[in-house]
Amino acid sequence: MSGGGDAAGRLVRPFALTGGRTKPSRADFTLITSVTAVDPQPDGGTRPQPEHARILRLCARPIVVAELAAHLDLPVSVVCIMLCDLLEAGRITARSPRQISRTTDMDLLQKVRDGLGRL
Repeated sequence: MSGGGDAAGRLVRPFALTGGRTKPSRADFTLITSVTAVDPQPDGGTRPQPEHARILRLCARPIVVAELAAHLDLPVSVVCIMLCDLLEAGRITARSPRQISRTTDMDLLQKVRDGLGRL
């Protein structure tokens, strides 16, 4: 058996996993968004697909989207679409990274610029 079938399978698989969708239904997810499975999982609803169940297992502890995509060996865009499904079903929570400061410290930036100029 040649490796060509595997390449074709990898192209079809993400399309099948997302039900043909190419964009997430929400903009909640970036590469550094932290995702955690809800514990306990909500009752009712449809049973998660195998890949959704795998995501839920990986999200037992907080994990960022980029790391999750790496563990799943899937494109980030596909993972984000599946995460939207899980978020809308109430099966995960998503938390954006905290912004440390909204204001720019011009004095600090000046010191960095001056230090770089001395190199």
